[in-house]
Amino acid sequence: MRRAGAFILLLLMGLSPLFAQEEGDDPSAEIDWGDYTSELYTRGDQTITISLGTVFPTVFLNNGKVIDHNFTPPVGGTGSITYTYFLSSHFFVGAEVGGMFLFTLAGNTFGSPYLSVKAGYQFNIWKLEFPLAASIGMIWHTYLNHKYYGLYIKGSAAAFFRATPEWSFGFTVNWEWLPEWTDVRSKNIDGNFVSTMISARYHF
Repeated sequence: MRRAGAFILLLLMGLSPLFAQEEGDDPSAEIDWGDYTSELYTRGDQTITISLGTVFPTVFLNNGKVIDHNFTPPVGGTGSITYTYFLSSHFFVGAEVGGMFLFTLAGNTFGSPYLSVKAGYQFNIWKLEFPLAASIGMIWHTYLNHKYYGLYIKGSAAAFFRATPEWSFGFTVNWEWLPEWTDVRSKNIDGNFVSTMISARYHF
């Protein structure tokens, strides 16, 4: 009896780690997601971000002199789709397509679709992510019969909360410079805009 009891006790002790492992569905995955660190991003990680928001014309310059932008109300709409590729846990590159629209004093619509490439650096704290980026590309200005193709430069800062391993949601602020340079220097205009956007980002 003593030998049988000792054998049963040893058998139960040997099987206890198996029962403990079966109780958790996937303990390793829970630890990885719970221990959210900057190293969660690695080379090859990718994201697609959809953003929608409002745009505000700020300072418009004509050969260094501040001029009226003639947009009323001084707010319009903007949106973009962005693809990013992480080179490391912090640095990323990507591309973006988007546009904006505003209304003029005469009730007409100014539109400007754009295409750009971008690069940036991302800070990660727990489930909070803070990407900073700079973009450069080309933009088309359309207003009545007036059309212009030119340079597009943007700086952006964002804050995201990583709700799940696949999705994060946040808020983005952009500063955009849209120069409109012609052969007649007196007609050159440098337009500056600020936009605020709500963003959803998919990670894969």
